[in-house]
Amino acid sequence: MGVQHISNGSGRRSGTWSRRGILAALGAVPAGAALAGCSSSADASAGTGGKGATASVKSAAKKATITVTPVSGTRKADFTTPVEVTVADGTLASVTVAGNDGSTLAGSFNDAKTKWTSAKNPYSGTKYTVTAKAQGAADETVATFTTRSPGETFVGYFTPEADSTSGVGMPVSINFTHAVTDRAAVQRAITVTAEPAVEVVGHWFSDTRLDFRPETYWASGTTITLGLDLKDVEGSDGVYGVQSKDVTFHIGREQISTVDLSTKQMVVKRDGATYATYPVTGGDSDHTTWSGIMVISERFTQTRMESSTVGLGDEYDIPDVPHAQRLTTSGTFVHGNYWASTSVFGSQNTSHGCVGLHDAKGAGDSSVAGYRFYESSMLGDVVVVRNSGDRTVEASNGLNGWNLSWTDWKAGSAV
Repeated sequence: MGVQHISNGSGRRSGTWSRRGILAALGAVPAGAALAGCSSSADASAGTGGKGATASVKSAAKKATITVTPVSGTRKADFTTPVEVTVADGTLASVTVAGNDGSTLAGSFNDAKTKWTSAKNPYSGTKYTVTAKAQGAADETVATFTTRSPGETFVGYFTPEADSTSGVGMPVSINFTHAVTDRAAVQRAITVTAEPAVEVVGHWFSDTRLDFRPETYWASGTTITLGLDLKDVEGSDGVYGVQSKDVTFHIGREQISTVDLSTKQMVVKRDGATYATYPVTGGDSDHTTWSGIMVISERFTQTRMESSTVGLGDEYDIPDVPHAQRLTTSGTFVHGNYWASTSVFGSQNTSHGCVGLHDAKGAGDSSVAGYRFYESSMLGDVVVVRNSGDRTVEASNGLNGWNLSWTDWKAGSAV
């Protein structure tokens, strides 16, 4: 081993060493050597630890993986659930979802920013591009999918016409092309707002008709906005809406005409002041006129009226009734009358249920009451009939929801 050449403290070579002496000599390692030994051991350990640290750094630097739902490339994706973007091994920095129709889907992140969910569902029949980026990543993830088209659809036809001006009694009335079973879902997707502001409430008259009105007549000069956000709203099982639009209507001056069939007079008030008074004739005892509040829903300078269309057989067929304005769906009009004697107006009720004013054949004489009343009127004007001998008209018979109390009207809402 060469241990025998170790010199002693005097510089002399030693003699033969015992095993104990060798072990003793080996055990008397200087402190510096011991530290060096520890240092060497620590270095080895650090070397091992260094390999572990490198693996940990590699794990921390693992590339973030972004997943988009619906899966990229899907051609008939569901449109009844929101879009989701998730990330593994990272956090999300940004997400945009754009449709080929120009629309975008807003959304929000969870607290950890590992998931983004669209606030609304995607539209049907639309191609979407999702662009997402993880925090610190150099590249974006881009995915595309196309939603399926609905099998069966419905639309709502609304009154009044967009951008039109109507009288103060005009409700917003919507008739659907398919029966609605989920009334709440459909009504929530429709908004009616007014400026100046007033509470507006919807009322279902049937599974295909929804009207909106305030508690009292609209104020003159009101602007009404109808919002139809029906696209992809499931009105009934498997039947979806297709409309997404806003339309605006206007309310003009206030004109309310009151027909008293006991006096056979109609008093027309414009903005609260008497505008005109006309003698009239109403329904006879066998064909009484509806009582109640009615709204002008259609206007014709001339029109044909046949008794067979209202269940009265062949009692009359007049091809050119002048200045006819519809008050009910069932066939009540306020119109001009050229075939009755002038002595009838203001003295007798002789009609088949309509309110008649003296008029001239051809609808061209501006001096007669029928012409003047027609020219002063517009869609949405209110006509109130009293003392007719008949009951109050049904609220659903025309645009006549004003015959319901506000409590009863609100009871017909689904939301």
